[in-house]
Amino acid sequence: MAPTLTAPTPAPALALKPGTAWQDAWQRCLTTAPEAFRHDRVLNLWAAGWKRDGNPLPATSPVDGSPITGPPRLDAATARQAVRASLDQHRAWRHVPVAERRARVSAALDALTEHRELLALLLVWEIGKPWRLAQADVDRAIDGVRWYVDGIEPMLTGRSPLAGPVSNIASWNYPMSVLVHAMLVQALAGNAVIAKTPTDGGLACLTLASALAAREGLPLTLVSGSGGQLSEALVRSPEIGCVSFVGGRDTGAGIATAVADLGKRHILEQEGLNTWGIWNHSDWDALTAVVPKLFDYGKQRCTAYPRFVVQRELFADFLAAYLPAVRSIRTGHPLAVENPSDLLPALDFGPLINAAKAKELDDQVNEAIGRGAVPLHRGTLDEGAFLPGQDTSAYLPPVTLLGPPPSSPLHHAEPFGPVDTIVLVDTEAELLAAMNASNGALVATLSTDDPQTFDRLAPQIRAFKTGHGKPRSRGDRDELFGGFGASWRGAFVGGELLVRAVTDGPAGERLPGNFPDHHLMP
Repeated sequence: MAPTLTAPTPAPALALKPGTAWQDAWQRCLTTAPEAFRHDRVLNLWAAGWKRDGNPLPATSPVDGSPITGPPRLDAATARQAVRASLDQHRAWRHVPVAERRARVSAALDALTEHRELLALLLVWEIGKPWRLAQADVDRAIDGVRWYVDGIEPMLTGRSPLAGPVSNIASWNYPMSVLVHAMLVQALAGNAVIAKTPTDGGLACLTLASALAAREGLPLTLVSGSGGQLSEALVRSPEIGCVSFVGGRDTGAGIATAVADLGKRHILEQEGLNTWGIWNHSDWDALTAVVPKLFDYGKQRCTAYPRFVVQRELFADFLAAYLPAVRSIRTGHPLAVENPSDLLPALDFGPLINAAKAKELDDQVNEAIGRGAVPLHRGTLDEGAFLPGQDTSAYLPPVTLLGPPPSSPLHHAEPFGPVDTIVLVDTEAELLAAMNASNGALVATLSTDDPQTFDRLAPQIRAFKTGHGKPRSRGDRDELFGGFGASWRGAFVGGELLVRAVTDGPAGERLPGNFPDHHLMP
């Protein structure tokens, strides 16, 4: 008698966890900060008030392609008014005693803590962060600024606020732990603060955070607009005391030219191809354990590692450690659950920032393969955790390519997405050349069994931080951060260096950083 074949039981259909819909988050924003939100739009914050100006653009969530609220973009003339108003705030704020500044920033942090989950939920919808990483972004901002609040007095000894406000232009990927963190520390140091909302996402989260801080009397300006329209005001205005930028090299190069011409204080964090070298290495279990963590947020981070440079004779061992790890990576809808009471899913990453970026990377992968790159791993979305019928156009599963051709952008530039490339080398000279392919990077790692080999090779890797078998990150609290070569221009930050970067010290002071006329390490 033939055995009876039973069809596999289909997986239960997923649904949006109750209370996490975009409209739920939006209604909570209206209730929490009615001064900054309207039913149809958010407002811009300048001249110490929320203003219904600017033309809102349509926007969609990368999570499922559904409509969300877009940025109310100002014109250049209004941006100039906002900058002049910020200078008036700055001239008053710089004389506020440090103790009062500490109290007001602390009150703002208490408010951010109270609304932590709403801020995180907005990050999920606006920039596609999984719940775990969205909460971590909020927590890092709060905890990091508290460290400065507790220790600001000695950092300000012998120093004074800048002559004008600090202007912040940042990428969309870390609205809280990079941008809001910087804004609050800059205010704590005695400066008024201007920030431009990133074009690609983070508008509602930044608006809510700014509303909570502005209630405590912090001198914040938050405006939306295109870089072309606002850059003249936010970068070149004589009122600006410092320009802080986080983003790509093309935009950063234009800003670098402008601030250098004007002799203006600047902090320009730019992209670099962060690399992980493998040389005379045998601890493969450690590599297997770390690979999934390297895909956090789909490698949409300035400190992601998209390039492995591997000693050729170790390639088989490398693949045996790497491939099982990359195949374990989980992606999907960040808010999809089987049962209403389930915890939100523990994903490695969700969507990329938008469908256009996912298509761009997919096209680059296909082009690289067509020109000779070898696909070692190419995931699919079939096993991803998605809602029935949802738009998945912004999702890209992990891809690993061996030997991207020199003509491909994947050979020399940071992909800013879940694409790993591998380059094989035979000599130490080739290893260093491949690890330094982008003329400077923020971080790097070298995995080698011999400490003396690491000590000899690490100084020749052009990265601000180089780990020995472990990834390096931007860091928090007293950890310094910067970049080598074209990955960074201007003052380094982190720890007391962030305060030094946005204050004036003794006459003739040379700040640690990468400037046109000097490079000074801390």
